[in-house]
Amino acid sequence: MPGVLVMGAGSVGCYVGGLTQLAGVPVHFVGRPRVLAGLRRQGLRLTDQDGGDRRIPALELRLHDEPPAELKPDLVLLCVKSGATAEAATALGLTLPPGTPIVSLQNGIGNASLGRATAPQLRWHAGIVPFNIAELSAGHYHRGTGGALAAEAAAGDTALSAWQKALAHLGLPLELHDDLAPVQWGKLLLNLNNPVNALSGLPLRDELLQRGYRRVLAALQHEALDLLDAARQPVAQLTPLPPRRLLTLLRMPDIVFRLAAARMLRIDAKARSSMADDLAQGRTTEIDALCGEVVRLAQRLKRGAPLNARMLALVEAWPSRRQPYSPSELLQALQLD
Repeated sequence: MPGVLVMGAGSVGCYVGGLTQLAGVPVHFVGRPRVLAGLRRQGLRLTDQDGGDRRIPALELRLHDEPPAELKPDLVLLCVKSGATAEAATALGLTLPPGTPIVSLQNGIGNASLGRATAPQLRWHAGIVPFNIAELSAGHYHRGTGGALAAEAAAGDTALSAWQKALAHLGLPLELHDDLAPVQWGKLLLNLNNPVNALSGLPLRDELLQRGYRRVLAALQHEALDLLDAARQPVAQLTPLPPRRLLTLLRMPDIVFRLAAARMLRIDAKARSSMADDLAQGRTTEIDALCGEVVRLAQRLKRGAPLNARMLALVEAWPSRRQPYSPSELLQALQLD
């Protein structure tokens, strides 16, 4: 496989792109100055909850401020934040040959469609990254949970099949689907915990061990599932329990949840949501690609999604608060108590 371009060398781009390079594929990373400076200084280190620790020296990294005009990659991994999709698609459309395959490894539902509308001459594929990745220090990215990558691909798609085979050598599965929408919605339901985690100020595992936060997550998911049922949109099961049964588990007392959700709680102490990092650093979050997607689904159905709308508003109002919410405060803010 001659080459891959990572557009958006943040936590996801560095981790997935780094593993792709370790699998023997030449990878070019396009990112922001802060991230690139850390990679040039420290190289790239990839660790995970299973004890893996892999490194790529700085001199072996191909780093760029923007997509090289002369580059003709076999595959592009789009890993920018959802709010930057149109800008990135425009840049890719101006530099890449027509027909270049792009895999959107981003949160939310509509990024591949937006990219296709912006640069229709490129070949767009939806994708998901199911695991949590945290930036622990400059150039050091840590996977704190598990799961298989997934992407939308038609039969005979050689670029994605080649990437799948390359990643398999490192034990990272990539599942290819004719229709990724059910998987995307299943992932979005789980990602509704991102704003809960961000507002809690806690690591993921510590947050999930508190019933009040789980009640908030269950309420957000319940509202979204009712809308998805009304839209007749299938939802993939991405946890040991189907989505509706997961709601029951989330609402159980802490001692029961701790025992019943042992597999779900296989999260190391370093794991946190990327939204938590965004709030801490004063960066724009992806709340519109999560709760905002639920609100837009409700609007299409001429219904309401008040809980997800309130959560969206709380995250957007964070700069004026900057204090974590306790479980009771968050329940009260969403009018659940």
